Amino acid sequence: MLCGLAYWWERQLPGRLDAAIRAGDTAACLHYSKQLAALRWLGQRAPTEQALCRRRAAEQAWDEGRTIDALLLQEQLVNSKVGDISQQRQDQARLKAWRDQLRNEALNAFRDGDLSGALTLLKPLERNIKAAGSRLSTSLQETWSRNKLDYERLEAMVTSKRWWEALAVLNRLDHPWWQRKAKPFRQTIERAIEALKDLDEHHNHGDLPKHSVPSAELDSAVQKRLAEGMDPWKAFVTGCRDLGGRVFEEGPESLCRRH
Repeated sequence: MLCGLAYWWERQLPGRLDAAIRAGDTAACLHYSKQLAALRWLGQRAPTEQALCRRRAAEQAWDEGRTIDALLLQEQLVNSKVGDISQQRQDQARLKAWRDQLRNEALNAFRDGDLSGALTLLKPLERNIKAAGSRLSTSLQETWSRNKLDYERLEAMVTSKRWWEALAVLNRLDHPWWQRKAKPFRQTIERAIEALKDLDEHHNHGDLPKHSVPSAELDSAVQKRLAEGMDPWKAFVTGCRDLGGRVFEEGPESLCRRH
């Protein structure tokens, strides 16, 4: 009796599957094609129809923004290798195009400062990647955290008027959003460093602490080290040492004085 019932249902499935395909009912199409593929009593028609259902369901899911469902169905379609070589290549190309689109949208969101949005877009691409070090999302999070920490350090150094150190931290920022956020600091820092070149003019008035190394010589030595690729703070310390001096902290200022 059970065998008879199964045989009867199996004979009903092709008609129900065809009706679902004609009606564009992707959910029913997938449901009936899976049942027909499991029974396999009608030869090879089931895998072909199942591939058609998956293709249509994947496209519908993608159009509706259900990216996880779309990628899963398209991956199943590609892995099934149903259809001729031309159709398989088309299916593979669509899967690659969808993955590339999600990755590019995630990177654009990240560059615009939307870390959360970027991670959401990457989630469907990384659901099967177990090693955290292999995930693009991990790299984005690390870059964001590093820039955020450097920005906080930058704020502290500007507040304490440690200009050369602030410039070094500012130049380490490598994320467009954090670079834009720090742009006002750059103007402040560059004006402050430029003002250091004029310290000698104010020494007679006693309104600023003295470098015992002439400012013009110090600036030349620092610029030379910057040209060699040193970061600004190291260039300041090394340039001071080149002139026989040593860096001292006096109040908020970092000063170069000879021994």
